[in-house]
Amino acid sequence: MRNELGRGALFAIGAAAAFACMSALIKIAGEGLPNPVIVFFRNFFALVVLAPWLLARRGSGVTLATRRPGMHLLRATTGLGAMYCFFFAISQLPLASAVLLNYSQPLFLPFIAWAWIGERPPTRIYPAVILGFVGVILILKPGLGWAGPAGLFGLGAGILAAISMAAIRRMSSTEPTLRIVMYFSVLATLVSAVPAAMYWQTPDTTEWLALAGAGVIAVAGQLFLTQAYSLAPAAHIGALIYTTVLFAALIGWLVWHENPDALSIVGGLTVILAALIVVFVRQPRSGRTP
Repeated sequence: MRNELGRGALFAIGAAAAFACMSALIKIAGEGLPNPVIVFFRNFFALVVLAPWLLARRGSGVTLATRRPGMHLLRATTGLGAMYCFFFAISQLPLASAVLLNYSQPLFLPFIAWAWIGERPPTRIYPAVILGFVGVILILKPGLGWAGPAGLFGLGAGILAAISMAAIRRMSSTEPTLRIVMYFSVLATLVSAVPAAMYWQTPDTTEWLALAGAGVIAVAGQLFLTQAYSLAPAAHIGALIYTTVLFAALIGWLVWHENPDALSIVGGLTVILAALIVVFVRQPRSGRTP
């Protein structure tokens, strides 16, 4: 496999910056639009950008025919649920806190994969997971002017995203990446159209630009991230993608003058450290393909 760490790192940091910018645009749109409308247009604009590329790639022999429609539906519903939770958290919490709670998914994924796929996590990660949950508690601050329902929704986004990732892993043995992307893009757009119609509110010019920008930048981030994983070991890319939190904190400070308190800073650093330990410990030993 290719191992161009320098180029891979640049693509990973580019992806992190893109995801932080997407989150900021969602926060801007969320200041005036209902969450269901934002989720729909995030998926719709992403599908508009992806559709020509997906259709062009179908010539490679990948079709929509699948023997695992239930798994695609589960991946789509959990991924979409994570999006609803994450976008709500973005609208209510400081940008960096919402992004960080969403990125807590590595803490849950080993145990979800164990229960569902049978991939037992090494016992060495247990202290790191406990440390990570201590960090989450410091961010949520129960009993100390805590983050409230928005914090729980942010945490729920991380859990649902972990289930969605486990679903992808479960069906990756028979389903090519292109098919998984196609099903998610189409299903997420169609399903999110229903609640969007129920809570419809026509965006103004600023909101249209924010929604379109979020969709386009999200696709760019995914493409950058895919390229990063193709160039460098997954452990290094997984570590670098946490710079999303730093970009989000910078944007939140510049645009909304958000200054995290000491407990949130300590909690955030703790969650990142714990997640990185989990990612690195679960990597194959040297001498095997990363």
